[in-house]
Amino acid sequence: MQQRKLGPDLTVSSLGLGCMGMSEFYGARNDAESLNVIHRALDLGVTLLDTADMYGAGHNEELVGEALKGRRDGVVIATKFGHMLGPKGERLGINGRPDHVRRAVDASLKRLGLETIDLLYQHRVDVNVPIEDTVGEMSRLVERGKLRFLGLSEAGPQTIRRAHATWPIAALQTEYSLWSRDPEAEILSTLRELGIGFVPYSPLGRGFLTGRFATREAIPEGDYRRTAPRFAEGHIEKNRQLLLTVEGVAERHAARPSQVALAWVLAQGDDIVPIPGTKRMAYLEENMDAANLALSADDLAELSEAFAPGKVSGERYGEASLKLVDL
Repeated sequence: MQQRKLGPDLTVSSLGLGCMGMSEFYGARNDAESLNVIHRALDLGVTLLDTADMYGAGHNEELVGEALKGRRDGVVIATKFGHMLGPKGERLGINGRPDHVRRAVDASLKRLGLETIDLLYQHRVDVNVPIEDTVGEMSRLVERGKLRFLGLSEAGPQTIRRAHATWPIAALQTEYSLWSRDPEAEILSTLRELGIGFVPYSPLGRGFLTGRFATREAIPEGDYRRTAPRFAEGHIEKNRQLLLTVEGVAERHAARPSQVALAWVLAQGDDIVPIPGTKRMAYLEENMDAANLALSADDLAELSEAFAPGKVSGERYGEASLKLVDL
């Protein structure tokens, strides 16, 4: 597995592993299988594991902590804080206050079984708290040895600049894929100006770009994609036509559509580290093989044109979730 840098000092594998779906959103849990997937990812050279305190209301951090027993050396653990959850896991809003930062970090450290978190992201920007206050408290936790590097998630350019002026930001995590290219407008140039790495989540378009969830019928009951705008009737059929280009490129390379979609993201810059998520061993190995797929300039241009901004049908999130995205 090749290595890439997030910011000037944090080196990780060129592909990470998103662990969210092992605990929530994508159907039933299977902890034993998920642990095997994480261990296999480490065997394949993955050094970046991504989780968050809200995934499964803490379950995902506990799962990652269990997987790390005896495997901690050389692994970069990234987690996130900011979503407030009620006793039944209901979302109560975003909290970026310094006192919450301290409590959240201590709770994450306990669940993960760690003394230090390698990379901590603010999961969503709290518009009611100056970013300087939130990042300032995060920086004090770096100085106390509880954190190594700081990140933001779904933050806009001005927030990124203000945060970075308070304490160096190593990485921004935001959705980015062939079918979600908003960061190209202003985010990527801001990150590169400041020397901040980029960690795209959902680089496979929540599974759509694999071809396995390109129809409503393919989405299991209880899977949150059944309520996601781009998977809704009237949108998924239009988006299915765009997927034909991915499938065509994959056929020319004797590859899978998922590998083509990931190779496209990787080709957008060596400061980009996608974190495809899966809880299936076969899909993990398929995804990791994408690091070995070299797309030609013509391939990249064809894919970029097919998914040019404005061609994908439907918003990437529902209205409530979009309100939490900093612009």
